[in-house]
Amino acid sequence: MSSDVMGSIYNGLSALLLIVLALVLLALLLMFIADVTQRRDAVRRNYPLIGRFRAVFEHLGTFFRQYFFAMDREEMPFNRAFRDWVYRAAKNQDSTIPFGSTRDVNALGSISFVNCPYPTLEVDAVPVQAMVIGADCRQPFAAASLFNISGMSYGALSKVAVQALSQGAARAGCWMNTGEGGLSPHHLSGGCDIVMQIGTAKYGVRDEQGHLSEAKLRELAAIEQVRMFEIKLSQGAKPGKGGILPAKKVTPEIAAIRGIAEGQDSISPNRHLEIDSPGELLDMVAHIREITGKPVGFKLVLGGCGVLDQLFDEIKRRGDHAAPDFITLDSADGGSGAAPQPLMDFMGMTLKESLPLLIDHLQAYGLRDRVRVICSGKLITPSGVSWALCMGADFIVSARGFMFALGCIQAMQCHKNTCPTGITTHQKRLQHGLDPEDKSVRVAQYVENMRHDIGVIAHACGVKSPRQLQRHHARVVTADGTSTGLHKLYPAAKFGYPHGMPKE
Repeated sequence: MSSDVMGSIYNGLSALLLIVLALVLLALLLMFIADVTQRRDAVRRNYPLIGRFRAVFEHLGTFFRQYFFAMDREEMPFNRAFRDWVYRAAKNQDSTIPFGSTRDVNALGSISFVNCPYPTLEVDAVPVQAMVIGADCRQPFAAASLFNISGMSYGALSKVAVQALSQGAARAGCWMNTGEGGLSPHHLSGGCDIVMQIGTAKYGVRDEQGHLSEAKLRELAAIEQVRMFEIKLSQGAKPGKGGILPAKKVTPEIAAIRGIAEGQDSISPNRHLEIDSPGELLDMVAHIREITGKPVGFKLVLGGCGVLDQLFDEIKRRGDHAAPDFITLDSADGGSGAAPQPLMDFMGMTLKESLPLLIDHLQAYGLRDRVRVICSGKLITPSGVSWALCMGADFIVSARGFMFALGCIQAMQCHKNTCPTGITTHQKRLQHGLDPEDKSVRVAQYVENMRHDIGVIAHACGVKSPRQLQRHHARVVTADGTSTGLHKLYPAAKFGYPHGMPKE
């Protein structure tokens, strides 16, 4: 190549470099001017250009803490140790660990299980039997799985995430709750059992005026996959606040399913307009049960036991047949795609306090065999589920556990439509990374490994099946540093209250 050609190339590259440099300097100058003239951000106004890095570092800090700085048991809302167990279970990887536990077994409130000197042998183990919900209904539901998918609506979740969950639930033989966004074709796509949730906005079962539609209830009841109906009173992450779906996530399909306007915030009322007392709640339970012929219950977060006294007193006045077929107990441990921080941080009772309260009230009022108890709230590992079984729960449901099974990395982007794993976004580009067929296998494996490890705990406690776990099989560390059996801290379920529950 001649020197003239080389010179021309060099001159051309130099000119291009100068142009690029000039454009960069121009961009920096424009940003500088924008920073010093704007009035909303004091840091950028006082420190133009440099101040912009603060927002970048603040955003990246979430990920740096997660991957480099937080210890295995430190991070909230779910630490790395818990997430790693779910990831391994979903991938069907070995769950054994070396050397010793990193959990602080002496921490106040720490749970341990009472091992039996003569644990149950594998040959003596008894599989978990199906439990009937709504035995008196025209179409009762024999629920085979004690661990199931909690309410997550299509809208909060992407289409591919819902499809993966539906297919995975069918593989595992567990049920899937629709959440309050209504029943979509994607929920039905896998062929799994469905619990239809009726939120305060009545999405999926509302008429043109937004009232409960008997015709739509009958349409849903005619679908064999729809096994139960759940009236949502409140949710763990936001008791006292209805569902929130930002406008950017209200696509044409979601708007059509919900019966609302496209591209507008989907805000549900704080409560059902028809329910303002225990009697009105029981009236709605009876109304939906009569129309559908299927089990009907409700979901709530407890703030105290007064609400239970009033409800159960009303049931006793009407007769036990008026009781709901199940109660889903959510708690302050619960999560959501979007909730006001004051409610998420400070509202409602935790499951450790509210679950024994509910079980004891049902026992004292003679309703324990009539009403099934489903509980949710941060129960994503075998230890948490086994604790709930010890406390008396019949079923456990999880939402975020299944999100981890789908590949959630706890990026905290659920409400922004920018989820990097495609789980809570409606951007096609981001959904592309989530293959429903592959992730459905992980969902099923998560359930299967959960069942297996719950069985490991149960057998180590000396019982043949997980539902035989009772309060004396678990202990909790108390304020003096020693542990006490749950049956001593919460004796009501075992012995009952001869004169009824004490009133608040």
